[in-house]
Amino acid sequence: MKKLSVWFLLIALLATVSVAWCAEVPYLTGRVNDNARILSEHARDLLSEKLKGHEERTTNQVVVLTIPSLQGENIEDYSNKVFIEWGLGQQELDNGILIIVVPDERRMRIEVGYGLEGTLTDLLANRIIREVMTPKFRDGDFDGGITEGALAVINVLEGQELAETADFEESSDSPSISGFSDLESPDMSLGARILMGAFIFGIIGLFTVLGLFTPGFGWFLYFFLIPFWAMFPIMVIGSKATLVVFLIYLIGYPAAKLYMRTTPWYKKAKNDLRTKGRASIGGFTFSSGGSGGSWSSGSSGSSGGFSGGGGSSGGGGSSGRW
Repeated sequence: MKKLSVWFLLIALLATVSVAWCAEVPYLTGRVNDNARILSEHARDLLSEKLKGHEERTTNQVVVLTIPSLQGENIEDYSNKVFIEWGLGQQELDNGILIIVVPDERRMRIEVGYGLEGTLTDLLANRIIREVMTPKFRDGDFDGGITEGALAVINVLEGQELAETADFEESSDSPSISGFSDLESPDMSLGARILMGAFIFGIIGLFTVLGLFTPGFGWFLYFFLIPFWAMFPIMVIGSKATLVVFLIYLIGYPAAKLYMRTTPWYKKAKNDLRTKGRASIGGFTFSSGGSGGSWSSGSSGSSGGFSGGGGSSGGGGSSGRW
């Protein structure tokens, strides 16, 4: 029982640390929020005027955010979180755009609101990142990259064509919906995701299996593990896939538990606990106390006069690096 308590303590500590590492959403101070301090004053003023003029002509809200680091958080999830908290775009139109640049991690993303996904498609957002912003960033020109990228977004939203470039290859970095491409996050390599996944799923998976195979104590573990299945997988597979996994756990665990109750070995273990006070399952010895069950291993004994209009984003857009 002491070992089980130690594992629970480690999981709770990991949960606390992971929350602390997440980047916070900054205050919305205007159309250009240069928290990373990479833009000149002239570029900020010029870009603010351009974005203000576009909003007055179209009601579209295009906002720029620079932040030094995401502290390990996925840029897609973070940009969506910022978009929602700031409420970019008009509520009835969902016509907001967020351009986010993370210089310390060499990452960027254009997050597109629901209402503009048909105009600024994922493909066009990806082209702006690759053809307009990336070359400037590689030369250390943040003023040029962010300004020209934002102006390219404005031009597309106002019906102008995005110029073709000879070296554009749609297949190399365009957004994909395949399961394998989702594993290669902009913020974490495939190898790192595999290692992190082995750690996370190894821990919560172990307790899930123990809950399934343990008479009596299993239902406590089912409810105890719900928040862990809802939160930890996000770091490895993203929020959408985590939702699927979470629903599978919510439904699959009780179904499997009810099925196992009908198996002979489970009935025998339950009977042994009731009559002998202990039962051996898969190398683990479970014992029952006066008021519950315990187990042990057999082998070890905002401000600034500007605010969002309440719009939302469906996760459309594109990410890139330089």
